[in-house]
Amino acid sequence: MPQTTLPIELTVNGTLRGIDVAPHHTLLEVLRDDLQLTGSKECCLVGECGACTILVNGRSVDSCLVLAVEADGADVLTVEGLASPDGRLAPIQAAFLDQGGVQCGFCTPGQLMSAHALLAGHPHPTRAEIEEGMAGNLCRCACYEQIFAAIDQAASGAAPAVTGASVRAEAGDAWAGAKTSAEGLDQ
Repeated sequence: MPQTTLPIELTVNGTLRGIDVAPHHTLLEVLRDDLQLTGSKECCLVGECGACTILVNGRSVDSCLVLAVEADGADVLTVEGLASPDGRLAPIQAAFLDQGGVQCGFCTPGQLMSAHALLAGHPHPTRAEIEEGMAGNLCRCACYEQIFAAIDQAASGAAPAVTGASVRAEAGDAWAGAKTSAEGLDQ
Protein backbone atom coordinates (compact mmCIF):
# COMPACT_ATOMS: atom_id res chain seq x y z
CA MET A 1 0.00 0.00 0.00
CA PRO A 2 1.53 3.36 -0.98
CA GLN A 3 2.27 5.79 1.80
CA THR A 4 -0.13 8.71 1.98
CA THR A 5 1.23 12.22 2.18
CA LEU A 6 -0.52 15.47 2.87
CA PRO A 7 0.45 18.84 1.41
CA ILE A 8 1.18 21.57 3.93
CA GLU A 9 2.43 25.12 3.70
CA LEU A 10 4.37 26.83 6.42
CA THR A 11 6.63 29.82 6.66
CA VAL A 12 10.01 28.70 7.94
CA ASN A 13 12.48 31.39 8.93
CA GLY A 14 10.62 33.89 6.77
CA THR A 15 10.34 31.71 3.66
CA LEU A 16 7.05 30.15 2.56
CA ARG A 17 7.57 26.42 2.08
CA GLY A 18 5.19 23.92 0.53
CA ILE A 19 5.91 20.29 1.28
CA ASP A 20 4.19 16.90 1.24
CA VAL A 21 4.46 15.18 4.62
CA ALA A 22 3.51 11.81 6.02
CA PRO A 23 0.66 12.24 8.52
CA HIS A 24 2.70 10.62 11.31
CA HIS A 25 5.89 12.69 10.84
CA THR A 26 6.76 15.23 13.48
CA LEU A 27 7.71 18.78 12.73
CA LEU A 28 11.22 17.90 13.92
CA GLU A 29 11.49 15.14 11.30
CA VAL A 30 10.26 17.43 8.54
CA LEU A 31 12.62 20.25 9.53
CA ARG A 32 15.67 17.99 9.74
CA ASP A 33 15.00 15.40 7.05
CA ASP A 34 12.91 17.19 4.44
CA LEU A 35 14.01 20.82 4.81
CA GLN A 36 17.63 20.06 5.85
CA LEU A 37 17.42 22.40 8.86
CA THR A 38 19.48 20.34 11.29
CA GLY A 39 19.89 22.96 14.01
CA SER A 40 17.00 21.55 16.04
CA LYS A 41 18.36 18.44 17.69
CA GLU A 42 16.73 15.04 17.99
CA CYS A 43 17.36 13.80 21.49
CA CYS A 44 14.70 12.47 23.89
CA LEU A 45 11.72 12.51 21.48
CA VAL A 46 9.30 12.86 24.42
CA GLY A 47 9.48 16.59 25.14
CA GLU A 48 11.71 16.33 28.20
CA CYS A 49 15.05 17.82 27.09
CA GLY A 50 14.23 20.89 24.96
CA ALA A 51 16.96 20.20 22.37
CA CYS A 52 14.37 20.45 19.57
CA THR A 53 12.77 23.69 20.76
CA ILE A 54 11.54 26.01 18.00
CA LEU A 55 8.96 28.78 17.81
CA VAL A 56 5.61 28.14 16.15
CA ASN A 57 3.56 31.29 15.73
CA GLY A 58 5.82 32.93 18.30
CA ARG A 59 5.31 30.21 20.89
CA SER A 60 8.09 27.95 22.15
CA VAL A 61 7.36 24.28 21.40
CA ASP A 62 9.19 20.96 21.40
CA SER A 63 9.14 20.10 17.71
CA CYS A 64 9.36 16.37 18.53
CA LEU A 65 5.82 16.59 19.97
CA VAL A 66 4.18 18.49 17.10
CA LEU A 67 2.93 16.65 14.04
CA ALA A 68 4.00 18.43 10.87
CA VAL A 69 0.40 18.53 9.65
CA GLU A 70 -0.49 20.52 12.78
CA ALA A 71 1.89 23.23 11.60
CA ASP A 72 0.08 23.76 8.31
CA GLY A 73 -0.20 27.53 7.82
CA ALA A 74 2.09 28.29 10.77
CA ASP A 75 5.04 30.63 11.07
CA VAL A 76 8.04 28.60 12.22
CA LEU A 77 11.31 30.01 13.52
CA THR A 78 14.29 27.72 13.99
CA VAL A 79 17.76 28.50 15.28
CA GLU A 80 18.89 28.93 11.67
CA GLY A 81 16.54 31.91 11.42
CA LEU A 82 17.85 33.84 14.45
CA ALA A 83 20.84 35.48 12.74
CA SER A 84 20.18 38.28 10.27
CA PRO A 85 20.61 37.60 6.53
CA ASP A 86 23.92 39.53 6.56
CA GLY A 87 25.35 37.06 9.11
CA ARG A 88 25.03 39.27 12.20
CA LEU A 89 24.16 37.12 15.17
CA ALA A 90 21.02 37.83 17.15
CA PRO A 91 21.76 39.49 20.51
CA ILE A 92 20.99 36.27 22.37
CA GLN A 93 23.43 34.32 20.17
CA ALA A 94 26.17 36.90 20.71
CA ALA A 95 25.52 36.89 24.46
CA PHE A 96 25.75 33.08 24.61
CA LEU A 97 29.18 33.29 22.97
CA ASP A 98 30.30 36.20 25.13
CA GLN A 99 29.21 34.54 28.39
CA GLY A 100 30.45 31.03 27.54
CA GLY A 101 26.94 29.61 27.52
CA VAL A 102 28.03 26.98 25.00
CA GLN A 103 30.10 23.89 25.66
CA CYS A 104 29.30 20.75 23.67
CA GLY A 105 26.67 22.72 21.78
CA PHE A 106 24.05 19.99 21.51
CA CYS A 107 21.46 21.75 23.66
CA THR A 108 22.40 25.23 22.45
CA PRO A 109 19.86 25.56 19.61
CA GLY A 110 16.98 24.71 21.92
CA GLN A 111 18.39 26.92 24.68
CA LEU A 112 18.68 29.83 22.22
CA MET A 113 15.12 29.40 20.99
CA SER A 114 13.69 29.23 24.51
CA ALA A 115 15.72 32.27 25.52
CA HIS A 116 14.57 34.14 22.41
CA ALA A 117 10.94 33.35 23.24
CA LEU A 118 11.46 34.33 26.87
CA LEU A 119 12.92 37.71 25.92
CA ALA A 120 10.14 38.32 23.39
CA GLY A 121 7.58 37.92 26.18
CA HIS A 122 9.64 39.41 29.03
CA PRO A 123 12.21 41.87 27.66
CA HIS A 124 13.72 42.42 31.14
CA PRO A 125 13.17 39.16 33.03
CA THR A 126 14.09 38.63 36.65
CA ARG A 127 16.36 35.74 37.60
CA ALA A 128 13.29 33.74 38.67
CA GLU A 129 11.60 34.41 35.29
CA ILE A 130 14.76 33.33 33.47
CA GLU A 131 14.96 30.10 35.46
CA GLU A 132 11.27 29.38 34.88
CA GLY A 133 11.47 30.27 31.19
CA MET A 134 14.40 27.93 30.66
CA ALA A 135 13.09 25.07 32.84
CA GLY A 136 12.20 22.94 29.80
CA ASN A 137 15.78 22.88 28.49
CA LEU A 138 18.39 20.53 29.88
CA CYS A 139 22.15 21.07 29.58
CA ARG A 140 24.29 18.02 30.25
CA CYS A 141 27.40 20.23 30.49
CA ALA A 142 25.75 22.24 33.29
CA CYS A 143 26.25 25.67 31.71
CA TYR A 144 23.18 27.01 33.46
CA GLU A 145 24.89 29.96 35.16
CA GLN A 146 26.51 31.04 31.89
CA ILE A 147 23.21 30.60 30.04
CA PHE A 148 21.35 32.67 32.63
CA ALA A 149 24.09 35.34 32.46
CA ALA A 150 23.79 35.39 28.66
CA ILE A 151 20.04 35.92 28.85
CA ASP A 152 20.55 38.70 31.37
CA GLN A 153 23.19 40.28 29.12
CA ALA A 154 20.95 40.12 26.05
CA ALA A 155 18.08 41.61 28.06
CA SER A 156 20.29 44.50 29.16
CA GLY A 157 21.22 45.29 25.56
CA ALA A 158 24.91 44.73 26.29
CA ALA A 159 25.40 41.82 23.90
CA PRO A 160 28.31 42.46 21.52
CA ALA A 161 27.66 42.87 17.78
CA VAL A 162 29.05 39.70 16.25
CA THR A 163 28.99 38.19 12.77
CA GLY A 164 29.53 34.55 12.03
CA ALA A 165 32.67 35.49 10.11
CA SER A 166 34.14 37.45 13.02
CA VAL A 167 33.48 34.56 15.42
CA ARG A 168 35.45 32.25 13.16
CA ALA A 169 38.22 34.81 12.61
CA GLU A 170 38.63 35.48 16.35
CA ALA A 171 38.71 31.80 17.15
CA GLY A 172 41.24 31.05 14.41
CA ASP A 173 42.57 27.53 14.55
CA ALA A 174 40.44 26.72 17.61
CA TRP A 175 37.33 27.18 15.45
CA ALA A 176 38.63 24.76 12.85
CA GLY A 177 39.57 22.23 15.50
CA ALA A 178 36.22 22.51 17.26
CA LYS A 179 34.38 22.12 13.98
CA THR A 180 36.42 19.05 13.10
CA SER A 181 35.97 17.44 16.53
CA ALA A 182 32.24 18.21 16.53
CA GLU A 183 31.56 16.67 13.12
CA GLY A 184 28.29 14.82 13.25
CA LEU A 185 26.78 16.84 16.09
CA ASP A 186 24.55 18.69 13.66
CA GLN A 187 23.49 15.59 11.82
